[in-house]
Amino acid sequence: MSGSESVDADAEADPEARMEALLADVEDCLDALGEARERRDAVEERIADVGEDSVVEAADAYRKAVRLLDRYEDSATGTGDFQAYVEFQDRFLGLVEDLPESVPASEAFEAAAERMDRRRLSDDDFAGARADLEPAGEYVDLLDRREETEEALSKARRDAKLRLSDLDDAIESREEVLAFADADLDAPVEELREPIAAYNEAVREEFVTFYESASIAAVIGLLERAESFPLVDFRSPPRDLRQFARESPDADEPVPTLLEYAEYTGSKLDHYAEDPAALQTNVAVHRTFLERLSADPLSIALPPPSAGTLRAWAVEAISLLGRFASEETVARLREVRDLTRREDYADLRFALRAHEELDAATRERVQTGAVAAELDRLRDARERLATALDESESAAAQTGSG
Repeated sequence: MSGSESVDADAEADPEARMEALLADVEDCLDALGEARERRDAVEERIADVGEDSVVEAADAYRKAVRLLDRYEDSATGTGDFQAYVEFQDRFLGLVEDLPESVPASEAFEAAAERMDRRRLSDDDFAGARADLEPAGEYVDLLDRREETEEALSKARRDAKLRLSDLDDAIESREEVLAFADADLDAPVEELREPIAAYNEAVREEFVTFYESASIAAVIGLLERAESFPLVDFRSPPRDLRQFARESPDADEPVPTLLEYAEYTGSKLDHYAEDPAALQTNVAVHRTFLERLSADPLSIALPPPSAGTLRAWAVEAISLLGRFASEETVARLREVRDLTRREDYADLRFALRAHEELDAATRERVQTGAVAAELDRLRDARERLATALDESESAAAQTGSG
């Protein structure tokens, strides 16, 4: 797993600066969540004042009226198509007549109907009817604003949940840093490190072989298959690469070969590729994506994740390894997976983390109380953000039930 649960985010850079950046993001999330709620609530209050059904009815009538104006403007004006003129008047005036008196902006519909109830219609009449209907168009805008504010609020909630996850990681890392003083630094961590290192080396070598020798169709097929296994974090291939892998006569060539061909021009490319245009259009433009493919999503970080997380990831990874890896490599991963069932796995993992992460600077931060102070601030930020998110979701549930 390339995404470790380690404290490398705090160990590789200034931990205090990283924490301040995270806390600033939390404040931004709180502001965005509050502002999005206020905008959504204002729109909902306006709709409630008018009445949900009335707003929908006015907006629907406005859309139908405008569609009729757009459809018949050319044919029902002047001395053109008399049948179109009759049909338009029948449908437009009938639409307005069928509206209940209680519909919002009823005067707008009546004004437009009165304008269009004449023997001959001009372009100015249609323009005037659109102007007459503008007050009713506000209800369409109101429903559009409802959708926009709901989307903004949903985004604010998603961002808040992501920041909660970041806070949880930061809190966990500091809790564990504070506990590292109790770690058994003499524990046999090599019993964990060495099998993981052996698996990582094997899977990386075999992935390179697969990448360099298998067809691009096979490589893209692996990435498409990985979409069914979200714990293995391969990037999804672009749509045009998928199409190339399925349809191009050159899709049986390996990725490096196609990238080399993509550098050719003119008659030289014509000599090597059966479909030069498709290769240039679908492969060359995604050179960076293809060159960055690696076995990282199928590798295990050191220190490794928790037992449950690693076991769940291993189930998905094994399903993908069958596409290119040897039985020996799969067996190595199963061996690592089985290590998570050891009673001392958590202790070994903890000791390994202490070896990897508890450097002199970290020990000093623990001794001065800096880590404990950071932990207090992070917990406070998490509590405030979680409360705001809960209140937002509770309010949304009440609005929906209302």
